[in-house]
Amino acid sequence: MSLNEAVLRKAVEWKPVDRERQSFLASDEETGWAVQLTVDRNDAWGCLVWELALRRSNPPQENVGAALRAWAVEASLATGLLDPLKVLEVDLARNEALLRSAQPTRRGQGTFYYEILLKGAGEALVRRYQGYPAEGKPRQQVAFPLTHEALAKVVAELAGEPV
Repeated sequence: MSLNEAVLRKAVEWKPVDRERQSFLASDEETGWAVQLTVDRNDAWGCLVWELALRRSNPPQENVGAALRAWAVEASLATGLLDPLKVLEVDLARNEALLRSAQPTRRGQGTFYYEILLKGAGEALVRRYQGYPAEGKPRQQVAFPLTHEALAKVVAELAGEPV
């Protein structure tokens, strides 16, 4: 079973016991990828995602900088999220890449955007933020809705699996 299928199956079958923020783990032993999904809600069709974390148990050990750059470009092509993404920075000294929404969503005075932090060639963290740049307030992390199908697609895209 692919990571995409494992995440989709787990998300559909998972029934959180209460309405507090909860997490589940899905993995694909063949590729070494594991996904930890933290949600505020999950139902028959989708979930309200707080954070999506991917970790690879066997990331490439050679040419890590080149692998990180390539992964950042590949991740920027993901289409499962509401906003298209762009590579903001690849910091080889810290072994990290930062991606954000290319065109953040504006609602009222607020701006909403996705942020993906890639670490090395084996960790990705997906979050959504709300900021008020005109008011100078600090940004706040917010939950974002995804259908189970979109969730599985985003995971597959970030893990480099065929969708």
